[in-house]
Amino acid sequence: MPRLKSAVVRGSRAHAPRHGAVVPRRTTPAASSGGGLSCSVLVLNRLFMAVHVVNVRRAFGLLCCEMAEVVHQDDGKFGAYSFDAWREMSELRADEKQPDDDWIRAVNFEIQVPRVIRLLHFDRLPKQKLHLNRRNVMARDGNICQYCGRKFATQLLSIDHVLPRSRGGESTWENVVCACLTCNAKKGGRTPKEARMKLIQTPARPKRNPLLMLKLNNPKYESWRTWLDNAHWDVGGEGV
Repeated sequence: MPRLKSAVVRGSRAHAPRHGAVVPRRTTPAASSGGGLSCSVLVLNRLFMAVHVVNVRRAFGLLCCEMAEVVHQDDGKFGAYSFDAWREMSELRADEKQPDDDWIRAVNFEIQVPRVIRLLHFDRLPKQKLHLNRRNVMARDGNICQYCGRKFATQLLSIDHVLPRSRGGESTWENVVCACLTCNAKKGGRTPKEARMKLIQTPARPKRNPLLMLKLNNPKYESWRTWLDNAHWDVGGEGV
C-alpha cells in the first residue's frame, strides 16, 4: 500500500496546521487509559472504505490540515466531525469519560483520541497485501501452540512446518503453524500423525489481516468492525 502511505505522510507534512489548531504534544492526562499516543486510528477513504491504520500523531496531523474528519459512532449512529467540532465534542464528553476512551492533552486543552477518521480527498482502494511471515502467523494463531494449546510469549514460540520441509513441505498458510519450543522439538522431522501430536485446528489462509483482528479483541477498537467487515485483503504467499 505504498501510494496511500506516502500520500498520508505528504499530507501531514506539506500543510501547516490552521491558525489556532494545535497538534497535541507528548503529554498524557491522568484519566487516559494506557496512553492515548500509543493508540491506532483506522483510516477510511472518501467512500468510507477502510484503507490504512495510522498512529495518533499522524491522524491529528491530517485532521488539523483539514485533510480528514473524525467518524464517530454514538448510540448506534455515525457522525462526521472536523477538528474543531471534535474538539468541542471532547469538551462536552470530558466529564463523562468511559473506560475504553483514550485522551491526550494539548497545550491548553484535552481532546479525545478518535478511533476512525475519513480522508476527504482520497477515493482509491489500495490492495491490502498480507505477507506470510512469522509475525502474521503468530497473530493468526493468537500466540497459541497449535499442538499443546497453551499460549506463550512470542520469543518462546517457533514456526513449524506441518509437513516438514525436509520432506517437501512448503511455506504456505496451510502448512505452517505456531508451535512452542518443546512441541516443535518433540515433533522433529515427522508429520503430526507420525509424532502422535494432533493439531488443535487446521491451518488455513486468513480471510482478514490477523494483526487487525487482534485489535478487534480490544473493546476500544470495536467500532473498527463495521468498516473491516467489508475490507478486502490480498493474502500473499511469501515464505516464513
